Amino acid sequence: MEAVDQLASAGTFRVVKEPLAFLRVLEWLFAIFAFATCGGYSGGLRLSVDCANKSESDLNIDIAFAYPFRLHQVNFDAPTCEGKRRETLSLIGDFSSSAEFFVTIAVFAFLYSLAATVVYIFFQNKYRENNRGPLIDFIVTVVFSFLWLVSSSAWAKGLSDVKIATDPDEVLLLMSACKQQSNKCLPVRSPVMSSLNTSVVFGFLNFILWAGNIWFVFKETGWHSSGQRHAADTMEKQSSGYNQSGYNQDSYGPSGGYNQPGSYGQVGDYSQPQSYGQSGPTSFANQI
Repeated sequence: MEAVDQLASAGTFRVVKEPLAFLRVLEWLFAIFAFATCGGYSGGLRLSVDCANKSESDLNIDIAFAYPFRLHQVNFDAPTCEGKRRETLSLIGDFSSSAEFFVTIAVFAFLYSLAATVVYIFFQNKYRENNRGPLIDFIVTVVFSFLWLVSSSAWAKGLSDVKIATDPDEVLLLMSACKQQSNKCLPVRSPVMSSLNTSVVFGFLNFILWAGNIWFVFKETGWHSSGQRHAADTMEKQSSGYNQSGYNQDSYGPSGGYNQPGSYGQVGDYSQPQSYGQSGPTSFANQI
């Protein structure tokens, strides 16, 4: 208990309230739902074959299948309505590649989200050291976003094919007894695939979460910080250049030709000729 208390006190759980760590927790939960609803699936269908000879009929033909949906390996027995002879048939299709790819991505996303959350809480200083942690986190987030999109799309297509291959009406067409009009072949129970539909929904929700988290991880990298510094330096250079040009114009203006007319006005005080002209007639009058 003491070790747990020390570990809890060392961790800064406040980061969980921030978008970066909060989205990681959601990714962790949604990844669990994604691989649990797909990887833990098992279902089945039931058919009935009512032969013209009732003793040869089989009204409860159960066919079970499960993840990873290698349907071509699912075998079942069906009556031929030709005596006691029965035939062994199998479903059609192998959809394990898309299903296993989807579950694999979900498991690795679950593990990475859990590890990243632990790092955010207990090793935040080392995470930001040398900017290596945020850069790795950013690259992994972009890769997982792409993989979630690809795997969810592939599994959505694979699920559509699984539904067609396990459709009771399609399976009845595989039986030789159902090709004779004297026999009655009917579906009794169809497979329930609501959990598989849910897995596809969680797959695309995981893609949205991881794609949305790209921005918050990018803000932790040096690329975002250097971009902000570059923009700030550009604004400072522009503002300083504007101030310098305005200062030069103001200093040039007073020293320019605007004050020169004033100086000419001062020089224009050479009104001495006027005073000279006034003293001339006065002296001449005195002589007279």
